[in-house]
Amino acid sequence: MNIKKISLLLIVIGLFVGGATAAEAIPLPSLQLGMEDVDDPGKVSSALQILFLLTILTLAPSILIMTTSFARIIIVLSFLRQAMGTQQTPPTQILIGLGLFLTLFVMGPTWGEINQKALQPYLNEEISQMDALKMAEAPLKSFMLKQTREKDLSLFVNLGDGQRHNDDEVEIQSLIPAFIISELKTAFQIGFLIYIPFLILDMVVASILLSMGMMMLPPVLISLPFKLMLFVMVDGWYLIVGSLIRSFGG
Repeated sequence: MNIKKISLLLIVIGLFVGGATAAEAIPLPSLQLGMEDVDDPGKVSSALQILFLLTILTLAPSILIMTTSFARIIIVLSFLRQAMGTQQTPPTQILIGLGLFLTLFVMGPTWGEINQKALQPYLNEEISQMDALKMAEAPLKSFMLKQTREKDLSLFVNLGDGQRHNDDEVEIQSLIPAFIISELKTAFQIGFLIYIPFLILDMVVASILLSMGMMMLPPVLISLPFKLMLFVMVDGWYLIVGSLIRSFGG
């Protein structure tokens, strides 16, 4: 019995050794990372363009938020949810999705103009890349200038070079932060107006409960159904979304 066990052990060891030897014989590819001299400047230009494109794709969410109507829309919708006191209803994913589609609707004419004047001529090789960027910048600047307050724009222009003869000479690096703080102020103003009717309803319910001696009952628990009923009766989503879209008309 011991001889059989020793033989079986030797066979198993032989299989492992043979497998290891076969595994060592399998050739593996070698990977090399490094930099080398390039004689053709076109290869360097193509590499820089790819790097620039990857950087733009990485910053795409920030560009979408900071240069479009998305910031105002999502802030107002968040204020609405807080004013109603519905906690996580509607869910954040739904609010973001609604904000994205409303942004597509508001920015449709601007993006259509960019596609017509910049993207399509560039794809057809009618203009260069730099000319396409300049052509695409003009409609976007026009949209942001309409939504930016003069006071906010003057702040960043004065903090920069301080030179501005007309709106066409405003640099994009001064316009974007001015546009952002203008959007924040407008969104907070709309949010304040949304809060007022719900706040009045909360105060009425709290006064009624206090007069009835029901001080231990949270007023929010009682006012929430009335808030929902009021919001549905006045067709709140129609009013809020319609007012948001019209606020970008000026």
